[in-house]
Amino acid sequence: MYVERASRLPGAVVWTNTPSWPGAARVLPDGCMDLLWHDGRLMVAGPDTRAYLPDGVTGPWAGVRFYPGTAPALLGVPAHELRDRRVELADLWPAPQVRRMSDRVNAAPDPADALEELALRQAADAEPPDPLLRQIVTALDAGRPVAATADELGVSARRLHRRSLSAFGYGPKTLARILRLHRALALARAGVPFAETAARAGYADQAHLARDVRELAGLPLGELLGRGG
Repeated sequence: MYVERASRLPGAVVWTNTPSWPGAARVLPDGCMDLLWHDGRLMVAGPDTRAYLPDGVTGPWAGVRFYPGTAPALLGVPAHELRDRRVELADLWPAPQVRRMSDRVNAAPDPADALEELALRQAADAEPPDPLLRQIVTALDAGRPVAATADELGVSARRLHRRSLSAFGYGPKTLARILRLHRALALARAGVPFAETAARAGYADQAHLARDVRELAGLPLGELLGRGG
């Protein structure tokens, strides 16, 4: 069962998941990166471009999902280097440091709370998030075209693309597509008919919505909603 709550780290979410069947572990692309704990290990989930489905993985997970664009400054690695990857934290940080952190999380009554504490300590030592990144996310999530977003923020298209690769792991067009997917899923889960969902979320038509959902999520929309997505 998947459970999440707002984190004390602004914009972040703390979550736990104990998949009851293999499909319950499906992770949809969302523009975010996660600090993960599973089977006593600390890992990092990079930004996904397609649904991620762990193969044969069982047991509980805990994680901190960072607001889009904020994790690279905390982890010290550009997002595009981790795109579509799950890596051991020890591959990014000194192994002795990660061992100490793992020991604290493994000894904690609630690994999710311990992960949140690690994230908060890391954020306290990092530079504050670049406000431009949140403005990019806000504009694209509102359905603004990429070119218009660059103009409104006073940056060139090239700079917007470069900043997006480093912060989000992919260019602004891909990020906009992923954010649009989540707008559509929120509408469909609320009971909005699929044709109306497509129009309100910014798709050309229902067929466009269906293609995008299948490509990004790996399942037809009805099946995805039936399984809880």
